[in-house]
Amino acid sequence: MKDKLSKKDIINLLPHREPMLLIDELINIKNLHSATAIMNVKKDSFYVDGHFPDQPVMPGVLIVEAFGQAAAALTAHGIDKETYENKLVFLMSIEKARFRSPVIPDCKLELNIEAIRSHGRVWKYKGEAFVEGKKMADAMWSATIVDKK
Repeated sequence: MKDKLSKKDIINLLPHREPMLLIDELINIKNLHSATAIMNVKKDSFYVDGHFPDQPVMPGVLIVEAFGQAAAALTAHGIDKETYENKLVFLMSIEKARFRSPVIPDCKLELNIEAIRSHGRVWKYKGEAFVEGKKMADAMWSATIVDKK
């Protein structure tokens, strides 16, 4: 098992594509337990012109989406390839999401995620997002593995 996934590796695991593929790297992987996702928040990101003009901020909902993508990549990477073949990971619920400081483009957002538990196809995760060591957001969420149609 790799302890680091590149953007190309992530593309091979997730169905997301630009501009909605938000995470650039997955590092410090502890199989099916935890990892850190790296998201390079850029000045030319698709949401910058409209959120908000002259004072761009990464929408909180996209931080939650990045958490979900990181968790899906961690899970897809860790489970048996045949088990994950023709499957997708869907977000089920978001709990206790808190946004502590605005994430301003032109930074590296580090998303520390942890799988708390799994029961069959349902997984629960928690995560914290940091920029230069400062906590920007945290959340808990659940996801499920479903069959592709």
